[in-house]
Amino acid sequence: MHEWTLAEAVIATAQQIAEKEKLREVKEVTIKVGELQQVEKGILQFALSQLKPTNFKNAKFHITRAKTTLKCRVCGNTWLFKKQKLDKDTAEAIHFIPEVAHTYIKCPKCGSPDFEITEGRGIWLESIKGAR
Repeated sequence: MHEWTLAEAVIATAQQIAEKEKLREVKEVTIKVGELQQVEKGILQFALSQLKPTNFKNAKFHITRAKTTLKCRVCGNTWLFKKQKLDKDTAEAIHFIPEVAHTYIKCPKCGSPDFEITEGRGIWLESIKGAR
């Protein structure tokens, strides 16, 4: 269900941009999803296809992943988020509330849970193409 909520937000934002840019038809939307968000790409793709409004009728949605980079606030170590190192329940908790990552993920160098997400969090629109 999380993917459906994200799809609604993507459509709403893309519609606002299309209106602002005076696009009568949207043909292509490129979306980038942060790896930490752990979005099921197939479900998001399906939700987008089901929710698209009339002016998105022929729109293609391209979804790409952005690697998540974490940086320890204690020792300065930087590392990549690895979903495969998490058990199923932990991965699901982070999927719904990414902020809980601090409860489950620790710096591999010093063990601190105090880190920042420097790249690859959330979902954003990379581009929208259409016709005026």
